[in-house]
Amino acid sequence: MKARGRLGRVQWFNTWDPERRETVSCALSLLLVCVLSACAFVLPTSLLLFLVGINGLLVVHGVLCRGNIWGVVKLALIQLIITLGLYLILYGVESLIDGSVVVVRIVLATIPSWWLCITAAPERIGEVLSSFLPKKWAFVVAASLSLLPYMLDEIREIYQIQCLRGARITPKALRNPKNWSELVYCVLFPALILLLKLSHQMAVAAHSRHFGQHPRPTHWHSPRENDE
Repeated sequence: MKARGRLGRVQWFNTWDPERRETVSCALSLLLVCVLSACAFVLPTSLLLFLVGINGLLVVHGVLCRGNIWGVVKLALIQLIITLGLYLILYGVESLIDGSVVVVRIVLATIPSWWLCITAAPERIGEVLSSFLPKKWAFVVAASLSLLPYMLDEIREIYQIQCLRGARITPKALRNPKNWSELVYCVLFPALILLLKLSHQMAVAAHSRHFGQHPRPTHWHSPRENDE
């Protein structure tokens, strides 16, 4: 009887149109991400290994979906260096294990969001968020997620161009704290200007499509999603 019940639910799910299935799958993925990210901070240390296994499956699935995990790895390494350095200065050598646990929790909270950006389209995320958030806030969150991969590519390109111009922002040069200000002027400021420009362009595009003037806006389903 239980097997028949499960089979009936699967068949009932398959009778939905593809757009509705995508929206429901995105809602479940968003719920999973919220639960896993929250567990990364509230679970006791003894249960973190179980959470590491779940996040490992998400990483494998994200890589199979052509996701780039190197950004998360670099973020983890930078966070590890900064956190362990602060713990060493403030609390001594015996606190390095606690600092490592903090970094692990941060990485475990980051991986589900990375996986969601890889597997779910921003349009679907915006559609799900608009069901319980104000439409404008849902648009802002979905637009931010869609801009994140593009901004990472642009920042990487800005960094490479500045290195070719002779800026002292290579990993070896940044060992000297005197060069940190050059990283701000050569990379962070241009990236901030680019982000402001993109935000203005998206605001103009939304305004030209009369966004916010209808109480129940529609959500575009890209044909590319169905092709994939």
